[in-house]
Amino acid sequence: MGVNISKLVPSTPLRLNDLAGKAVAIDAFNTLYQFLTTIRQPDGTPLKDRNGRVTSHLSGLLNRNAALIEFGLKPVYVFDGRPPELKEKTLKARREAREAAQREWEDAIEAGDMKRALTKASQSTRLDDEMIDEARTLLDALAIPWVDAPGEGEAQMAFMTMKGDVWAGASQDFDSLLFGTPTLIRNLTLSRKRRVAASKTADVSPELIELEKVLASLHLTREQLVDMGILVGTDFNEGVHGIGPKRALKMINELGTLERISAEGRIVVPHGYEEVRRIFLEPEVTEDYSLSWPTRNEEDVRRLLCDNHGFSVERVDSVLTRLRAASTLHSQSSLDRWRQ
Repeated sequence: MGVNISKLVPSTPLRLNDLAGKAVAIDAFNTLYQFLTTIRQPDGTPLKDRNGRVTSHLSGLLNRNAALIEFGLKPVYVFDGRPPELKEKTLKARREAREAAQREWEDAIEAGDMKRALTKASQSTRLDDEMIDEARTLLDALAIPWVDAPGEGEAQMAFMTMKGDVWAGASQDFDSLLFGTPTLIRNLTLSRKRRVAASKTADVSPELIELEKVLASLHLTREQLVDMGILVGTDFNEGVHGIGPKRALKMINELGTLERISAEGRIVVPHGYEEVRRIFLEPEVTEDYSLSWPTRNEEDVRRLLCDNHGFSVERVDSVLTRLRAASTLHSQSSLDRWRQ
């Protein structure tokens, strides 16, 4: 979700090999929703264990992180905390949309329309507290650090990147730029396809977005980028009816601020825009985190996935073998670079 400015933002292709040795803060909720949305049966049913508990998020985390670590990337997951009150309307709308999609999914299953069922199932995706706790437990076992943000995860991710604790942030949401993420990675995935409808996929590849280049390209300051986003609409405000990204950019380029746009009188700027600005420019973040990548606890991985959820031992051990090989390879590569 987030602000819709994708068509205005310049990006450059990124090879995963370029991320070797780099720490990247990953938007945890964004990523978990991707897994829950895409890792499903043909009728839209998510992967489940013998007790009916959803496991799509665990399968996705295991395999995605193994692949990223094989490239030498050092992942850090950032979890959302308490959302600002201004986000409640957006969250309520999302809940209602999921509930409606759930009902339509059930109707499609009953009617035997699997194509429609898959679409509606993806739209009904829910991430609950148990899934979040299990994701954290798996990350601990895999020795992948994670951080609990006090507020918006994208804000914490931006803060960590600006401090230099991580090289980049990874999220699909362009809100990350409004929060000030200097270096943003989108499409951090090994797949070259993304499902956009029941029977349609789109080509995707990792891309790098640099905030400094975005601002230069649009002739904006970061504060003006936030004002442009407020005109278009964010998770914290509805925006102005009839104002799209291009028109919003034109108005900010011409007049500079929401105050001047309001004074000119052509449109009514969103009510409470000052608070939305504050959310982006003065977000709640924490320095209470420690980033380290210790030794994996393979027994804990097996206990969670195999003992608790019935994953195949052979499948899990195969991934753990890949992780051991990747750790050895990248440790040796680091030693070789130090010796040179």
